[in-house]
Amino acid sequence: MSERVHHSGADASPDEQTPLEALEAARERFERAEARIEDHGGEAVTDAAEAYRDATDLLENYVDRATGTGRENFQAYVQLEGKFDSLVTSLPDDLKGREAFEAALDAIDKRRLSESDFERAHDALEPAAQYADLLEEREAAREAIDDARTAAGKRYRRLDDEIADHERLLELANADLEAPVEELREPIESYNEAIDAAFQAFRLEASARDVFALLDRSRWYPFVDYQQPPDDLAAYVRDDPAGEYTIPELLEYANYSHSKLDHYVASADELKRRVATQQTFLDGIDAEPLTIEWPPDEAGVLRRRTREMRPFVARVADEECVANLRSIRRLTTDPAFDYDRLQTAAQAVAQLSPAERERLADGRVADELEALRTERERLEATLEIDDPV
Repeated sequence: MSERVHHSGADASPDEQTPLEALEAARERFERAEARIEDHGGEAVTDAAEAYRDATDLLENYVDRATGTGRENFQAYVQLEGKFDSLVTSLPDDLKGREAFEAALDAIDKRRLSESDFERAHDALEPAAQYADLLEEREAAREAIDDARTAAGKRYRRLDDEIADHERLLELANADLEAPVEELREPIESYNEAIDAAFQAFRLEASARDVFALLDRSRWYPFVDYQQPPDDLAAYVRDDPAGEYTIPELLEYANYSHSKLDHYVASADELKRRVATQQTFLDGIDAEPLTIEWPPDEAGVLRRRTREMRPFVARVADEECVANLRSIRRLTTDPAFDYDRLQTAAQAVAQLSPAERERLADGRVADELEALRTERERLEATLEIDDPV
C-alpha cells in the first residue's frame, strides 16, 4: 500500500500566524503541492487521479445494489463488472498505477459479491489513491491562498487606522502638558453656557415654524449639524396654523384630550398624529450643534466651524454671545495666544490614558509604529505578487 500525501504547513499553528505569515505559508504549500505533482509526472498525475475517482465512484454506486443473491443484485453486478472492465481496458498501458486498477477488477471478478469484495477492490486501488491525494492537496492549497489573501487584505486596510492612531499618540507626546489650557477652556465653556441658555429661551419664545426654518437653513452648513425633521412633521408645521405655537406648547397640547384640544387647533387628530409621534425628535432640538466641543478642533477647523455657526448664533442669542464666539475665532489666529500649543495640550490631557502615557514614555508606541509600517510595506509587496493559481 502506497504512502498517502500529508499536508504540511508553517511551524506556527494557523491561530498563531499573522495574515502575512498565513499568506506566505499558503503560497509555499501550493508550491510544494505543484512540485510533488511534477515529481510524479505532471499531467500523468491528473490522468491517474481521474481514473482513480471514476473507479471509486463505480464501486460506491454499486456496493449496495450489487451485493446479495437476488436477481436485481446479479443484474447490478453484471453492470458493474462491465463498466469496470471497460474502464480498465480504456486505460493507457503506461498509466501510473495501472496495476492497481487491474487488481481491483480481479477483486470483483466473481459470480457473487459481498461487501468484503468491495473492500478488497478499494484496497487494491490504494496505490493509485496517492495521485488523487496530490490533486486534492493542490486544490486545498489554492483555497488556502484565497482565504489568506482575503485575511491579508482586511489586515492591510486595518493597518492604516492603527498607524494613524499611533502617529496621533506620538504627536500628543510632544504636547506641553504644563501649558495653561484653562486659558482656552474658560472662553469656550463661557460661550457654551451662554448659547445653551439662549437656545432654551429661543425654544420658549419662537414659533415651531421659526425653529424649523433654522433647522432647514442648517442643511447648507456642514458644521451646523442639526437633524432635519420628518417630512410630514415639517409640512404640518409649515402649512398648519398650529405651526405658530412654540415647540413646548405643541408638546403640551399633544397630551390634551380631543375636547380640550379643539379650543387650540383646527384638527385635534392632525396635531396628535403629527406631534405626539415625534416627541423624541422635538425634545432633542437644542443648542448642541451650536456649541464648541472640548477639546476643540485644530485651528483651521475651528475657524471654519465658528464662521458657519455665527449667523445661527446671531438668530437665537444676543450680541454678547455672538461676540464671545468671535473672540474664540480670533484666538485661533492670535500669535500671542499660541492656540496650537494649547489645543494640542488639551487634546493630550483629554485623550491620553495613563497606559498610553506609559507606552509613550518607554518608547513602545514608537516601536509599535515602526513595526506596523514594516508590516504594511511587506503586505503591500506581497499582495502585489500575482498568485500562482
